[in-house]
Amino acid sequence: MRPRIKWTDRKFEFTFPTGLYPEMMERLRGVPPRLEDHLKNLPVEILRMRHDGRWSMQENAGHLVDLERLTQRRIEEYVAGVSVLHAADMSNRQTYEANYNDVNAAEILKAFRDLRTATIKRLDELDDELFGRTALHPRLNVPMRLVDLLFFTAEHDDYHLTRIAELSTLLAKPS
Repeated sequence: MRPRIKWTDRKFEFTFPTGLYPEMMERLRGVPPRLEDHLKNLPVEILRMRHDGRWSMQENAGHLVDLERLTQRRIEEYVAGVSVLHAADMSNRQTYEANYNDVNAAEILKAFRDLRTATIKRLDELDDELFGRTALHPRLNVPMRLVDLLFFTAEHDDYHLTRIAELSTLLAKPS
């Protein structure tokens, strides 16, 4: 596998114009079918197989479900005008406790699609100027506009989709 920068070691510069929020929303809208494409036609034992003591493909997908709820909460925090966003649980306790390897992959995919659809619907309801509203991101300790949160979420999605693709290549290779 190619070396990757750990998610928590990544740095972000939020310097693009607020007006790019439609493109960020489009990135978010495209994740459910991409995730479904990665997991389709793979046997359950491959979807649930861990490698190097890290999450399986199914657990990575489940983690996206958990983080979508955080994204929805943060969107509502922007709407409410809070100064500091809710912090993520960096121990990922929710993902570990959910035991996503004991859940049918189709249920995980449906849950993610339903949550992401609700997220996009909510974003579609917001006024344009709200995408420029700023709140402090607690882990990065930087001001983050709502449009930046969308970018950050899309990057996080891609981080886990890339891991799923790596696992698929590694574990689902024909013998």
